[in-house]
Amino acid sequence: MGIDTDRHFIERMHWDEVAQRINDGAVAILPIGAAAKQHGFHLPLNTDRIQAEWLAGRMAEKIDALIWPTLTYGHYPAFVEYAGSSSLSISTFEALVREVAGQILGSACPKLLVLNTGISTLAPVDRALARLASERIKHLWIHEGPRYPRVARQLAEQSHGSHADELETSLMLALAPHVVDMTRAEASPELKQGTPGALTPSDPNSPNYSRSGSYGDPTRATSAKGEALLAAMLDDLHEQAAAFIAQGTEQHRPAVVQSVLR
Repeated sequence: MGIDTDRHFIERMHWDEVAQRINDGAVAILPIGAAAKQHGFHLPLNTDRIQAEWLAGRMAEKIDALIWPTLTYGHYPAFVEYAGSSSLSISTFEALVREVAGQILGSACPKLLVLNTGISTLAPVDRALARLASERIKHLWIHEGPRYPRVARQLAEQSHGSHADELETSLMLALAPHVVDMTRAEASPELKQGTPGALTPSDPNSPNYSRSGSYGDPTRATSAKGEALLAAMLDDLHEQAAAFIAQGTEQHRPAVVQSVLR
């Protein structure tokens, strides 16, 4: 079943339609997903954005929410040596998240779900949202929850990975197969220091060398694995969102709007 994008993505709506939906009590979703971050030879730079908007669409359909435009620039320092990859400073990224989230709250949306597809963005987003000091915000990480990690452990065949790897490539094969070029998928060596720092495509002697930019083995990815991973991920997200929305919501908080401007 397709998603009614004209009902959920505010960038495709008129302002008075958005106002009416907010007045009717629509919850807001703010996706965070890079559009300029390398994902190996086989996935496009907007892989995170594709995931963020696909997941936001499914969540919005479930809870009839409004989706704000995706934050496509963020703090992604591990990938800046790869052409096209961009990374904001932590302070700039935190300010961006805080101001955008604050404006959404100021629009009188009863609740805000911040849907985050990154890893290096988790702590900055937490800090940015904490400064708003509002119980109307929930930070959701797409890999968090009881189901997704369990399914990932059951399905993974690779010995290591965390970026453009078997799991992420499987997700993309399930939700956007037309952008995946499996003929170019290339496994990375297991990095000498375990968890990688900033990856490099140019120094074979570096402990963080990855010619393709992936960390893991995307050649083991399948759409069947992706379908199972997506189902678990969506169940986790739906459960967390439903529990948050069910919590009591105070209406009209002018103090919150003022605190955003400090």
